Amino acid sequence: MARGLGAPFLHLASPPLLVLQLLLVSTSCALLRSARGEDLLTEGFTAVELPEALFKVQKPYDMPLPERYEFVDGVRRMWVYATDHPITTAHPGGPRTETKIELIYSSGVWQFEGYGYIPYGTSGASVMQIFGAAEHATTLMLHVYDGNLTYYHDDTRVVDAGVYDRWFRLNVVHDVAASNVTVFVDGQHRLTVPGRGGDSHYFKFGVYGQTKNGMSYLMESWWRDVKVFSKC
Repeated sequence: MARGLGAPFLHLASPPLLVLQLLLVSTSCALLRSARGEDLLTEGFTAVELPEALFKVQKPYDMPLPERYEFVDGVRRMWVYATDHPITTAHPGGPRTETKIELIYSSGVWQFEGYGYIPYGTSGASVMQIFGAAEHATTLMLHVYDGNLTYYHDDTRVVDAGVYDRWFRLNVVHDVAASNVTVFVDGQHRLTVPGRGGDSHYFKFGVYGQTKNGMSYLMESWWRDVKVFSKC
């Protein structure tokens, strides 16, 4: 029987082999899309070097550091109790254990990236913020209430639901000139809000008890692979 040009191809693409080929191609494409998705958020940005000296822990003034903070195997664990004192005797804020990235910026586009983990039960706490604004203390605060990540204490603006007991990737982009902030969770756009002015900003993460809507007795969050990117 005559064999046309298509015969060898048809012979190779037998049903079992064709299925395997399609599965391999599909898996490769999915992995490529995933890798590209991870890169898209930081594409065009430059990673900023963050020596450990730039990570400044703020904790209740009367507590030794190991009783509210630990850094083990690349994970920063921070916790605080509702009855704890503020960070100084003169500070009016509530109880907190936060890490301040001492990298102050006033212009350009800056991006925070980190993987967060919030244990079940933590509620009424800010877990990430952009400090500095014209008429407020902060440009952005992300709170946790009953397992939901919210914009400040507004429970109608849920940034991500069901954040308890799982690692999530958080990217926060602050465009100072355009005066806006964009939040991504696990690579998905979840929030864009106006900026609040100001000419001095920095990133913070951890737990900071919020009196509005109540706070849990124990508040805790873990963070790893924290990075900062800039586009000036």
